[in-house]
Order: sequence, then structure tokens, then C-alpha cells
Amino acid sequence: MVYALGYDVGGANTKAAFIHTKNSSIEAISVATQYFPIWKTPERLIEVLSALKEKLNPQKIDVVGVTMTAELSDAYQTKREGVRHILLCIEKVFPSVPIHVLTSDAQLVSPQTAKKEPLSVASANWAATGWLVAKYVSDCIIMDVGSTTTSIIPIVNNQIAARGRTDLEKLVYNELVYTGSLRTNIAAITQKIPVNNSVTRVSSELFAISADVHLLLDNITSEEYICETTDNRGKTKAEASARLARVVCADTDMLAYSVILEIAEYVHTQQINQIAEALTETYTYTKTLTNHELPIVVTGMGKAFLAKKAAQQLGAAKIIDLETIIHKQAVHATPAVAIAYMAATKHEGNHTDDDNCS
Repeated sequence: MVYALGYDVGGANTKAAFIHTKNSSIEAISVATQYFPIWKTPERLIEVLSALKEKLNPQKIDVVGVTMTAELSDAYQTKREGVRHILLCIEKVFPSVPIHVLTSDAQLVSPQTAKKEPLSVASANWAATGWLVAKYVSDCIIMDVGSTTTSIIPIVNNQIAARGRTDLEKLVYNELVYTGSLRTNIAAITQKIPVNNSVTRVSSELFAISADVHLLLDNITSEEYICETTDNRGKTKAEASARLARVVCADTDMLAYSVILEIAEYVHTQQINQIAEALTETYTYTKTLTNHELPIVVTGMGKAFLAKKAAQQLGAAKIIDLETIIHKQAVHATPAVAIAYMAATKHEGNHTDDDNCS
């Protein structure tokens, strides 16, 4: 039996997963998430990592796996600085436990190697998701819609077939869309919105975010609205509608609630279109690599109201909800679960190369 703790250190949310495995099979999973905008107080990362560990209350930890996206945060001048800080914090929390860091090639390396080659581990959490799903589905495209971004990961012959490795490359190849369930500025989703039989341009101010849209449309609950609001007010539908009205430089005195709901529905559709456009590009490319059926595997917070909708727009013949093939907990923190599983597998001695877990 191996007990492994996995961390996905994000810029806005840090997630942890505790699993125990036997003969390389997962026996149990528990996950925890903490909203932590690292750009505000990066010095608190050690505290957050420790709090997540305590919340999961592991009876034993044999190995720790780490992946990250927080190095992109403007808390750091460079990704190198961010990677180094994150790993130093991990090492302080776990001074006597083996630590493995994920690379974008779905390999595990030591913290020392990661610090020397920081770009190889920067924003590699998508590779953990790809590695995990590829164990269950031989050919597919994964769509992981989180609070901030959407990762689109092609799998062919049980191997990750992504063309991009860095965030920049993944943006180029339509494997990363900077749109998500909670934190996306409405002005980054659409530049025009129909209002009262007219079409208006939108304000580029940070008046409202995608969480406001999805709260109004009942895609999320107020409890799932875990990030901050743009105006530091509450997370009721009335307050969300006021924020959304401001996007077109109006307010709730000027626009009826029904009109604001129509705005929310339009923005939702445009967000689906954003994701579907990138999915179509990746799907078309991946079909050149295989003659097999290519289902869409959806996971993440937005799997039902964004990923699945985009897959339906594509016309996908088969859509698989990740929770139907692995423990439901994995859907809420897929990279954290995956990196914990990778670390546990390595610890069990299934791979002899110290720096290889592909």
C-alpha cells in the first residue's frame, strides 16, 4: 500500500489530493481545494499547503507529487522565480518525504532537476490529466474546464498527442483557451452584446466575470462561486445581475432582470463558441493521427455547462463524463489526483528510471 499526496498549485486555486494505492490501483481518493490568489500574498503559500494537508488528514505520506500553474502569476518576475519559490515551499512543508515534480512530457523529476529546468515543469498540470485519462481511454480528446482556463488534450494510442508543451505553444495550437467557469472577464468572452433589440459594444472594465453569468443561469451555486466578486459585494443573483448590467454601462434601474438574463444567456453561448472553436481545431488535427473513434472526455468544474456543450456543438458522437470511469472526487481536482497517482506508481517501483514516469 502506498499513500501519496498530490498538489496542483494554481494561481487562484490550490488543490490537493490524497490517495492510497495497492498494486498500482487506486483504493481511495480524497481531495481539498483552497481559493488562494497567490499574486496577493505569495509568502502565505507554505501556510496554504500545510492547511490543505491538514484538511485531508493523511494517516501516512510515503510520497508527494507536485504540479503547478502559479508560476505564471505576476507575483513573480519570471517563471523561473515562480517555480523555485513554489518548490522551496513544498520542500519546507515536506522536508523528509520524497517529492516528485511533473514535467510537460508527463515525466517525474526531482525538485533539484525542476529548479534547473523550470520551463519543463511550468504549467504542466494538463499533462497529469492526460496521463490519467490515457490509462482508461485509448483514443480521445480531454476537455478540462476549470475556474480560469480550458485545457484540450488529445490522446492517441494511450499516449498524450498534444503538440504544445508550454502555455504559449498550447495557445498557438488551440490546446489552451483562457476562459473558465468563474474568473473570466466578460469583455474577454465577447465584445458585443444584444440589448433591447440593439447590439452594443461592451466595457472592457472588470465589471463582471463568468461566475456571475453562470450563477444567474443556475450553472453554479453561490457556494461554488469561490473566487472574489469584482465589486467585493455578495454572491446573490441580484448582486450578480447588477455586475453584469455594468458590462454594457447600465444598471438594474435601466435594465429589467429578464433582459440581464438574456445577456447572461448570450455570454454563455459565446463562451461555448470560444471553446468549441478551439476544440474543432484540435479534433480535426487529432483525427489525422487515428482511425479510431474519438470521444470527448469532459472534466472540471465546467464539464456539464461548458465542455459538454462545446462537444455537442462539435457534433461529437460520444461524450464521456470522467466521473463515470474514475472516482467522482477526481473530477474536482483532476491534475492533483493524477500527480498523486503518478507519484504513487513511481514509489511502488514500477519504473526503474529515477526521472521517468511516462
